[in-house]
Amino acid sequence: MNERDLLRHLLATLAYRGGKCIREAPESFARFQGGGGKTPLAILAHMGDLLEWTLDMARGRKGWNTAVPQSWDQEAARFHRALEQLDQHLASGAAIQVEVSRLLQGPLADALTHVGQLAMLRRLDGAPLQGENYFAAEVTAGRLGPDQAPPRKPF
Repeated sequence: MNERDLLRHLLATLAYRGGKCIREAPESFARFQGGGGKTPLAILAHMGDLLEWTLDMARGRKGWNTAVPQSWDQEAARFHRALEQLDQHLASGAAIQVEVSRLLQGPLADALTHVGQLAMLRRLDGAPLQGENYFAAEVTAGRLGPDQAPPRKPF
């Protein structure tokens, strides 16, 4: 698997695991105050910022944008849209204008960390995610929307 294919698989992993945290969250979850940090809504908005920044860097643009968080549903759509736009850039064969290793160690690793935060906050809010064997999960490059495959090996 080359770097581009690996990045695309990582984006699909973010869509699968992040989507699991987003889907069917209780209405009150977006504003949950657990642990004294950011709310789930602020974390999800930040994830959108990270993914948009990743695309900008891949295209050779500099700069950072901190979006004002919208509703949970709007930020969920933004998350998936940002994944799709980044994947389209990678799938097109267009040049990646920054070191792939820096994208991995920076914004993409940060986004994965925030997926874990959302999962933890779901548990703290009384709406835990069902466990599953992620090694067996059907994660497919290019599948980046909210409709993901069901767990193959839940527990």
